[in-house]
Amino acid sequence: MAWRVVVDMDLCESNAVCMAILPEVFEVRDDDLLYVLDETPSDSMRDKVEQAVARCPKQAISIAER
Repeated sequence: MAWRVVVDMDLCESNAVCMAILPEVFEVRDDDLLYVLDETPSDSMRDKVEQAVARCPKQAISIAER
């Protein structure tokens, strides 16, 4: 099943916990904003994305099934 990474930017504090888990998908840049580098990562990254979802302090990250 297809899925994608969703970030609620109103909740996100750009604390980079997700970037520490999966820098291929998440990046906090010099402007202190979070960028999703790949909204549809490969299935091999699903476990790491789920870790980022679970560890996000503001619960701003989710997975949307398509």
